[in-house]
Amino acid sequence: MTGADIMYLVYVDESGDIGLQASPTQYFALSALVVHESQWRRLLDDVIQFRTNMRSFYGLKLREEMHAAHFFSKPGKLARIPKHERLQICKRAIDFQENLGYISLVNVVVKKQDKAHPFDVFEIAWNRLIQRIDNTIQYDNFPNGRGRGIDKAIIVPDQTDNKKLTSLVRKMRRYNPVPNLGAPGYRMLQTNLIVEDPYYKDSAGSFLHQLVDVNAYFLYQMHQPNAYIRSKKAHNYFKRYNNALCKVASRTDPYGIVYI
Repeated sequence: MTGADIMYLVYVDESGDIGLQASPTQYFALSALVVHESQWRRLLDDVIQFRTNMRSFYGLKLREEMHAAHFFSKPGKLARIPKHERLQICKRAIDFQENLGYISLVNVVVKKQDKAHPFDVFEIAWNRLIQRIDNTIQYDNFPNGRGRGIDKAIIVPDQTDNKKLTSLVRKMRRYNPVPNLGAPGYRMLQTNLIVEDPYYKDSAGSFLHQLVDVNAYFLYQMHQPNAYIRSKKAHNYFKRYNNALCKVASRTDPYGIVYI
């Protein structure tokens, strides 16, 4: 990198599992929050204020992890907060992000029902996400971009299959065949704007990853809600997003979700 390189930070989390046989999940979802480095401190300050508000309104301490799945299935000490209030915290996290105006959310969903081995759910989902991020930067469609050819990105995932994802990111810089739209054959579209290996973080220590955890969870619940989420009509929470969505990621979905 040179002094002229400007960065997007791409925080990513998953929901669902990657299994195809005897899996309890019908979908695998990836959600990414993209923020320009020039807005990173602003985002951090805004998130800290949001979390401070959640402490004041609901008693959610700043040191406690906002983990959507555990909120409802394994709350532990958070059981002191009524379940409907834990749900409200998630709803407010979504509304908070929707109203920021300087982030963008990129989302990928794999429909596993019609897939079979050797289809690699993990690799293909991450490939599509990384490709969309690279393309969106290339066409200067993320907020606060500095123009084509200037901005780059680094992927900041929660803990996942780190070795496999690192290998995929490296491979896509050298070999990334993409099917032609409406025509046979492939184009070679290396991801030239994704720099370095992914920088893995544990969501327990990252307020930003905890927001993305909420996004991935409700993206999944929009497709396969559990009984509690369905009973509260919270499977519609993801649809509260509009302006924050990177709708150019998909030409066919009104929410910009990339379906596979």
